[in-house]
Amino acid sequence: MPKRIVDRYEHTVDGLVIVDVAARRVEDLYEDFDKTAPYHKKDLDEDLAYYLTECVREIGRVDFVIRFMFERYPSEEFMKRVRTSVHKFFIYQRELEIGAMNKMLRTAATLLVIGVIILGLSLWVNHLLTVGGTPSFLKTVFAEGLTIVAWVSVWEALATFLLNWPQHLFRIGLFRKIAEAPVQFQLPSEPRSGGSDAQAGS
Repeated sequence: MPKRIVDRYEHTVDGLVIVDVAARRVEDLYEDFDKTAPYHKKDLDEDLAYYLTECVREIGRVDFVIRFMFERYPSEEFMKRVRTSVHKFFIYQRELEIGAMNKMLRTAATLLVIGVIILGLSLWVNHLLTVGGTPSFLKTVFAEGLTIVAWVSVWEALATFLLNWPQHLFRIGLFRKIAEAPVQFQLPSEPRSGGSDAQAGS
């Protein structure tokens, strides 16, 4: 039988999936253009952020740790900086996603309100045309056009919400999981396993 995706990853002694990241130096984890900024304000390298996101998306709901390995073992100060950077970067990504979701919800709500208003107007116009006797062709087309526009707006609101809301929620949860994941560090000479000798952090 084919292996489960999580079985392709190493695991800690506690059974947590290990997402491995290898780099020459701590500085390689960050964007080149931001080298002069303090570490807590640096953006993570785009490829690293994508890699972590895709790994966590791939393993699904299982718990995991992020394990970094450098050519030289980092000092306690650098380990703290890396943990802080990963946490703050993905917290920020989560906040951006929440902002995008709120914008989507406002757009959907606006379309829905506009659709309901136009639908009410179309019902009123149709009522007036019915009371006034046989309407002209142009008046009938106008009334039917209002009804079509109303339903298009309502359905657009529903489609915007139903298609985008689950995706936003998923990414928000994904970024939160990465931000809260424990971070470990390992020497290149150490065996690549999830032993208890790895330096772990929250």
